[in-house]
Amino acid sequence: MPALHAVRPLVGAVVAAVATLATVCASAQTVIPQSALVPSGQYYTDVIGGGIGNVVVMTGGGNASGVGSASGRNDDGFSGPINLGFTLSFFGAPQTQFFANNNGNISFGAGISSFVPSGPTGAAAPVISPYFADVDTRGALSGVLHLRTDIANEIILTWDQVGYFGSHDDKLDSFQLVVRGPGFAVPNGEGTIGFFYKNMPWIATDTSTTAAVGFGNGAGASEVLEGSNTSTINAALANHLIWFDQNLVAIPSPVPEPETYALLLAGLAAVRLVVRRRRERTESAAA
Repeated sequence: MPALHAVRPLVGAVVAAVATLATVCASAQTVIPQSALVPSGQYYTDVIGGGIGNVVVMTGGGNASGVGSASGRNDDGFSGPINLGFTLSFFGAPQTQFFANNNGNISFGAGISSFVPSGPTGAAAPVISPYFADVDTRGALSGVLHLRTDIANEIILTWDQVGYFGSHDDKLDSFQLVVRGPGFAVPNGEGTIGFFYKNMPWIATDTSTTAAVGFGNGAGASEVLEGSNTSTINAALANHLIWFDQNLVAIPSPVPEPETYALLLAGLAAVRLVVRRRRERTESAAA
């Protein structure tokens, strides 16, 4: 029994350290409210035109070496490092290159083949996750990841109508990531990083039932959208968008101009007038 008594202090110390670490990690996580999501049924590229860019050719899958299919179809693959074309300050660190990962995110410093999210902090590298989930583009009807870099100080990645593991293509998710550099003239109501979503019918795969949305620094600090790592986050995202400023703070929906309010009030007044006249006619006919 002496050995057991000798081990107990060590076990206690480990438990205390784990508890402390959990507290620190929890305090380093910011939750982004779902109310920050803005209704939309479009990609950013649908608004500006010019398409979604070129197919991203990735590794053979997971950490496999070499180049995968020229079609861009893969499972758990990634591509990089790819030059941003600008310097992005992310959690206080300057980033000039990124990795494009098939499973719904981009990362800095290393590619990510992880397919079951435990949240953006579940990645061992700094990560931007518009939809960290088990994407699998090997199905015949699945689309693939596209990258557009023709606009100065801006990159656009689009997971266009992509399937899920293993090789399923009966449901297809469509989402887009926009990242801008400090030299980009940001229009009112927009931001430095944008997530855009169209139809998002799948979340459950053969290996996972959740997805995560947000940012992580790879060392415990994160900003995660409310509802991440639940089985319904895809429904909340569908046909919405959200912009973030350079500090990763969600930007509220633009306030309508005074002229817009005037038109709205005029419209409501017209509706009330029509309703009142119909009621008067009904009452006259009844009399």
